[in-house]
Amino acid sequence: MRLRTDDDIYRARLVYLGPPGYTLPVHLPYAQYGLFLLLVPVFMFVHWLFTFDISLFPAWEIALAMVTTSFVFRHVDPDRPARKVIRTALTDWRRSREPAAEQRDPRLVATRIRVREELV
Repeated sequence: MRLRTDDDIYRARLVYLGPPGYTLPVHLPYAQYGLFLLLVPVFMFVHWLFTFDISLFPAWEIALAMVTTSFVFRHVDPDRPARKVIRTALTDWRRSREPAAEQRDPRLVATRIRVREELV
């Protein structure tokens, strides 16, 4: 007998398929659109900080936002929302652990080993 789990709500994804009659070639959850729209201005601001120039079409910023969004949502699942993934990444980036006390590997020395040739 196979028991059905109550995980149906996890399988349902809120996905925008496109305007009526014209579906998009990709199916992205609404959260990915939101993160993408948040990251594009952030990357534009970082670009402006480095160059003091505002480009007419922010192609690199859009590309970086797409890659970052796909990377974040590769680690997202129903038990680990995007907010938690981003917070974990920022925490790990800021606070890295110091290496533990230096451990030395055991040193193997072959001073007592003698190799003899056996005559057969």
